[in-house]
Amino acid sequence: MRVLIVNTSERAGGAAVAASRLLEALNNNGVKAKMLVRDKQTDNLCVVQHPQQRRLRWAFLWERIVIWIRLYLRRKRLFEIDIANCGADITRLPEFQEANVIHLHWVNQGMLSLKQIRKILDTGKPVIWTMHDIWPATAICHLTLDCKRFEEQCDACRLSNSLATKVWRRKQQMLEGKHMTFVACSEWLAGEARKSALLKGQTIVSIPNPIDTHVFRPGDRQAARKALGLPEDGKMILFVSQRATNPYKGMQYLIEACGKSHLGDAFVAILGGHAEELESRLPLKSYALGYVNDEQRIVQVYQAANVFVLPSLSENLPNTIMEAMACGVPCLGFNIGGIPEEIEHLKTGYVAAYRDAEDLAHGLHWILEEADYDTLSNACLHHVAACYSQQSVAKRYIEVYENQYCHHHL
Repeated sequence: MRVLIVNTSERAGGAAVAASRLLEALNNNGVKAKMLVRDKQTDNLCVVQHPQQRRLRWAFLWERIVIWIRLYLRRKRLFEIDIANCGADITRLPEFQEANVIHLHWVNQGMLSLKQIRKILDTGKPVIWTMHDIWPATAICHLTLDCKRFEEQCDACRLSNSLATKVWRRKQQMLEGKHMTFVACSEWLAGEARKSALLKGQTIVSIPNPIDTHVFRPGDRQAARKALGLPEDGKMILFVSQRATNPYKGMQYLIEACGKSHLGDAFVAILGGHAEELESRLPLKSYALGYVNDEQRIVQVYQAANVFVLPSLSENLPNTIMEAMACGVPCLGFNIGGIPEEIEHLKTGYVAAYRDAEDLAHGLHWILEEADYDTLSNACLHHVAACYSQQSVAKRYIEVYENQYCHHHL
């Protein structure tokens, strides 16, 4: 079986990381998989850059201009929505033509338009779409947060009623008379997707992202800290985000929790862009590690930590929690999205009440001062091996491919 994975980027962002890991998992388990991207960052021969990469970047710019104008020149939430009004045709590429199954992932920012996704469906090839957020089931939004009507026509959208409704209708036209399988990375997201009138009649399943446990694994904590220039003594609280100042990642709650947790020998390490902007705001000694894309160095950061905290306000199934647990690090997060599916409360970490800094502080203290740490760490390793290994995830995806392939050839 030949599978073509389509994602905007090869490495930048959580969806890209997940798609790249799935590419490796499939190729390690008997599937001939390739990945088509706009932005190629490695020399992986299985990853192909779209020949019109420059045009796709201009398409992204044009989409932002259209959104900016339709939002009455307001910048607020400019990069939190997508309308998929432009992109490039991939159906003529040899990688597309030789594939038995087309597997879409995160295809926004000018990679594919709704019209081009329809063209892909019209070729008759089986199409799988992995949802890394709720956008495929809404009109324009990647995050629903407190929105109660995302599953309809987003006519309650405060930004641009007419824009949301217009894109919703285009998505309806894209799917009209066609069938594909939507894969959510968490049971929570699958449940949200099933509420959407847009996906009525489509197949929706839940399969987590895979992780390579030969790369993300426990290591010598003191050696890792020495290599990173971090204190070798004291308990390290780790926060990771592609952009550390992203308000939806909840740093404000971690700041408050650190002030309430009474951890005298603890310090905070922040991995991500703009991390230096947060150092002075934390009540504990903190270290900005900046943005890192070297995988081995990222593994060292996890190995150096005693606890990983992700107080996100909206999440699907964060790769960062999976990575931390694969390194034997207990995790702490809010009871939102797929986080409680990853963190088994009081077994692999602590699930705090949503937006509750007091409970977050209690979770920090429980993991670092009260729990049997070695038991927590071993439970993390067992959970990752059982649920997120390359082999187990690849097997589930292969079943989806075969079912969709058979459905299209009845």
